[in-house]
Amino acid sequence: MNRIHAVDNAIPSGVSAPYKHNRWMCIIASAAMVISVPVFAQAGGDLQQKLAALKQSAAENQQKLHQYQWTESTQLTLNGDAKLPSLSMCQYGPDGKVKKTPMGSPPPPPSGGRMKQKIIAKKTGEMKDYMGQVKTLLNQYLPPDPQRMQQAFQAGKVSLDATAGSGAAAIVFKDYAQPGDQMTISFDTAAKKISSVNVNTYMDDPKDTVTLAVQFASLPDGANYVQQSVLNATAKKLVVTTTNSNYQPVGAH
Repeated sequence: MNRIHAVDNAIPSGVSAPYKHNRWMCIIASAAMVISVPVFAQAGGDLQQKLAALKQSAAENQQKLHQYQWTESTQLTLNGDAKLPSLSMCQYGPDGKVKKTPMGSPPPPPSGGRMKQKIIAKKTGEMKDYMGQVKTLLNQYLPPDPQRMQQAFQAGKVSLDATAGSGAAAIVFKDYAQPGDQMTISFDTAAKKISSVNVNTYMDDPKDTVTLAVQFASLPDGANYVQQSVLNATAKKLVVTTTNSNYQPVGAH
């Protein structure tokens, strides 16, 4: 209280009330700034620390996964109609990209007359082209790229979701691969592993939204892998559910 009176008394008695009010507003604003700087510095340091752990975990995990082969099951649902699932044997190639070898019998040819078969073949080709474009888009998000994450951080596009529970960090990336998108990575800070990834993005037209929900699991050696992903292309009424299993070291029988 003495300090308050001292400051108040330092203002000449003849000075108008508005001047006193503005003087007090400046004092309050300065005090708030002094208090907030350490808070923001602490929050920024916490984010940077968690992001560094996330980048290191992502890079190390990719090296481990290159030693494995696994089975991928893909279930496509179009307009609410579930298609037969397809199986593929997967492993990383020398170029760092996943190579897929189809397993099982090929799907039967479409039934009906020549015209019907021609229409079905056209729609199938269009869907394959669209899925190829979606795959190219999502490859920008998965697996999370340490360099792209750092670029987003430097651009001020990364934040922590305060609603995440203890022991977990929800790191939110905005404008990560294209303007207006968002990717949220749930990171287990104790185990230093990604537990889930959620992507909200779009194709060429922002109205052509694409969402991806990914759940991770761990192998005995600690490697983290995508256990299941659900892709939803709303404009196409398309849902693709991919499940990965039967991980084995490359060359094992």
